[in-house]
Amino acid sequence: MVVFRIRASHRRRYAVLFLFIAGFILCRYIGLPSGRNLSRKEGLSVNSSQFTLSGEPFRIIGGSLHYFRVPKAYWKDRMLKMKACGINTLTTYVPWSLHQPERGVFHFHKQLDLEAYLNLAADVGLWVILRPGPYVCSELDLGGLPSWLLRDENMKLRTTYPGFTDAVNTFYDKLVPKMVPLQFKKGGPIIAVQLENEYGSYAVDNNYMDFVKQALLSRGISELLLTSDNHEGLKDGGVNGALRTINLQKLKNEDMMLLHFLQPKKPVMVMEYWTGWYDGWGDLHHVFPPEDMVAVVREILRQGMSINLYMFHGGTNFGFTSGAVESPSYKPIITSYDYDAPLTEDGDYTPKYHLLRDLFSRYHSEKLPEMPVIRWKEGYEAAIMYQHLSLWDSLPFLEKPFKSQTPVNMENLPVNNGNGQLYGYTLYETMISSGGSLKSGNSIRDRAIGERTLSLLVENCGRVHYGKTLDLQRKGLIRDIFLNNKPLRDFTIYSLDLNPAFIDRLYRAPWKALPLAPSFPGFSLGRLFVDGYPSDTYVKLPGWSKGVVFINGQNLGRYWHIGPQQALYLPGPFLNGGINEVLVFEEHEADLKVLFEDSPDLGMTVDIQ
Repeated sequence: MVVFRIRASHRRRYAVLFLFIAGFILCRYIGLPSGRNLSRKEGLSVNSSQFTLSGEPFRIIGGSLHYFRVPKAYWKDRMLKMKACGINTLTTYVPWSLHQPERGVFHFHKQLDLEAYLNLAADVGLWVILRPGPYVCSELDLGGLPSWLLRDENMKLRTTYPGFTDAVNTFYDKLVPKMVPLQFKKGGPIIAVQLENEYGSYAVDNNYMDFVKQALLSRGISELLLTSDNHEGLKDGGVNGALRTINLQKLKNEDMMLLHFLQPKKPVMVMEYWTGWYDGWGDLHHVFPPEDMVAVVREILRQGMSINLYMFHGGTNFGFTSGAVESPSYKPIITSYDYDAPLTEDGDYTPKYHLLRDLFSRYHSEKLPEMPVIRWKEGYEAAIMYQHLSLWDSLPFLEKPFKSQTPVNMENLPVNNGNGQLYGYTLYETMISSGGSLKSGNSIRDRAIGERTLSLLVENCGRVHYGKTLDLQRKGLIRDIFLNNKPLRDFTIYSLDLNPAFIDRLYRAPWKALPLAPSFPGFSLGRLFVDGYPSDTYVKLPGWSKGVVFINGQNLGRYWHIGPQQALYLPGPFLNGGINEVLVFEEHEADLKVLFEDSPDLGMTVDIQ
C-alpha cells in the first residue's frame, strides 16, 4: 500500500477543491445556474431511468408560467419568485389564437413577445420546456385554436384534415424559426418541446401526432420531444420518438405502472401536477389544501421523478380569452386564473409557496435566492360613473352592419378581413309584426337578450376548451329562430366584439349625463384618479349584474354577479398616474360607482376532491 503525505496547507486547498467539485456536480443534477457552463453538444436525454443534460444527471423541478396571462412588466418578478422557490425549469404554452388572430396576421410583440420572454427566462437562470400546441387546452377559448378555423363547415380540428394541417403549417412557419435559435444545443434555454396536449383523450386520428412531430422536426426542432396525458389518455397519446409524461393531482400506483409498462427504463415526469384548479361561473372557488398538495410533491420527488407544477402562477384570463367546459353541462370559465397556485393572481406568496420552498431547498446544495419583496396593493377612491350610452346609441360606432336573410354564426360573419368575429357579442335584429311564441331550441350560443323590434344580443361566453366537441363551437345564432313556428328572416347583424378600435371610437360618441334610470344593455363612463405611482388594485362592482370592464381601453375581462369571482385584478402597469378612464359595458342593471380595493375576492371556497 502506498501512502501519500500532504501538508496541512495543501489539505485545505484539496478540501476546498473537493467541495467545489461536489457542489458543481450536485448543481448539475438539479439544474442550478452552474449548469449554464455545460457543454451544449448533448441536450436533455432519456437513455436510462434518469434524465441527463449534457451527459450529467438532471432532475426537472418545473413550474408553469404563461406570458399571455401576466403583464409584461411583471414577467421578471414572477420568474425571480420561481427561482427563489427552487424551480429550475419554466414551462409555457403558446396560444395560436392570440398569435394569429386572422389568417396572414401574426403578433409576436409587446405582451406576445415570446422571444423576449424566453430570453428573460434564460437571464434569470431558468431552463424552458416549450408547449407550442397547436392545441393547448389551458382553459382558453377553443383550447387556444383560432376561431377562424371554424369558418370551414367541414373543419376537423386536431386531425390531418388538410384545412387544419395547412393552417398549422402556416403558423409553424412563423413560430418555429423564432424558437430554433433558443434551443439548448444552440445556446438557448429550451431543453424540451411538447407535442400537442393530452391528445390521448381526443385520439380521433392515428396519423395526427406524427404530423405534429414532423412539423417541428422539419423546421429545426432538435431537443427532446415530449407528450403529456392524463390517466385516461396515457395509452393513446404517445408517438414514437417522444417521451410520454403524465398529468395528475393525486399519485396512483396504477397510473405509474401503466407509464412504466408503456415505456420501461425511461425517466418519469409529471408534466402537470395540478396545484389547484380553475373555476366556472356559478361555481364555488376551488382550493387544494397546501399540506395535501406538498405531500404529493414530496412523494413524487422521493420516488426520483421529475415534476412540473401546473400552475406555479396562474395569472389572469384578460379580455375574452377564457374557455368553457361542456360536461356535465356548458359552463364558462371565470376571468381569474388564480388556480389556487403557489403564487396568487397578483404574485403574492401563499402557504403553498413557503412549503414548496422548504421542500425544494433540500434538493439544492446552495442556499436559494432571497425571496423578492411583494408588491404593494392599493385601494383607490371609487369611480363615480357620470356618463351613459345605450347600446343602441353605440351602434353607429361599430363596423357597418351585415344584412342576411337567415341567421349567420359569429365565425362566418364578413368582418375582421374575412376571418369572422372572434369574441364578444353579436346583435341580431329583425322586424316582427306580432307577438307570440319564440322558439330557439339549441340555435343560440350562448346567451341571448331579446325584445321588440326583435333584437337578440348574443354573447360568446367562451368556446369549450376540452373534449370532443371542439368542431361544434360556433357561436351566435347558428340555426333558425322560430316565431309562431315560422323561421325569422331578414336580419341586420352587428358585430359587437368590443375590440380596441371600437372602444377608441366610443369615446367620441354622444354620451349623456347618467340618468336616474339608465337603459341597458349600455355603457357607463367614469374616472379613477391615481395619486403618484400606480399600484395593483382590484375592481369590485356591487350592484352591477354582468358585463365587461375596460381601464384606459384595456379589457380586464368579464364580471358576473353569480360569482364566485367578485373582483377583477387590475395590475398597476395598466394605470396612469393621474386620470384613468373607466368604461363598463353592462347587460342588465348597474350601480353609480365602481370600487377599487386592495384585496381580491374569489368567492366562497370548496376543497378539490
